[in-house]
Amino acid sequence: MEAQHHLDKKLLFALAASAVLGIFFWNTWPLYPFKLLVVLMHESGHAAATLLVGGSVDRIAISPDQGGVTFSRFPPSLLREIVIASAGYVGSTVSGCVLLWIAARSKEGRWPLIALAAWCALVTVLYVRDGFTLVFVGGCALALALLARFGPPLLRRGLLVFLAAFSCSYALYDIRDDLLHLAGSGGTDADALARATFIPAIVWAVGWGLLSIVLVALTLRRILVSAPLPELSRAGASGI
Repeated sequence: MEAQHHLDKKLLFALAASAVLGIFFWNTWPLYPFKLLVVLMHESGHAAATLLVGGSVDRIAISPDQGGVTFSRFPPSLLREIVIASAGYVGSTVSGCVLLWIAARSKEGRWPLIALAAWCALVTVLYVRDGFTLVFVGGCALALALLARFGPPLLRRGLLVFLAAFSCSYALYDIRDDLLHLAGSGGTDADALARATFIPAIVWAVGWGLLSIVLVALTLRRILVSAPLPELSRAGASGI
């Protein structure tokens, strides 16, 4: 059975390189737009959860200091509040895992980038009301669409892998830095749930962190160690 599986070394190298870039250049300006994009994923997670539990979203705002907020309304319910508050950090991780899965299977990366551009455009039209968010999210939609149309396949796929790895790592970084910092401002998602449920914020933070780690680990196992693609099997057979 072991012969039916292989380790995708190229993808593993790309993920490792993305992780190294994120660690060593975390506070540099080239990564700044990627951080804001992950913040948008975070807020989109809140928005999607709000809609799923029967609420409505008024607007989404992103600030230059990498903060974000989703203004929404939903019927009063503790379960709804837990789902919506948890959807930010976990949603960022899920987005990263989905991107990882797509990047591992996309030959050229064009359609995933078109989908990301459409997502940014949809958020811009439906939920953006302030100038900074409008310029950033609208600019992302345009940049992603142009890259999907004119960018070389290697660049498109590389960007997908980097966005996926960066999204997963940024979600975990946020949980560690913002939620586990007991001297924080008290305005995090975990703090909001702590006030609503009387369960300490650190418990919610640890739970989200563990869930995110499990999701990333399962995704990596799925995409890095898998059955060979059919065309690779045929090529190998023809070469014997």
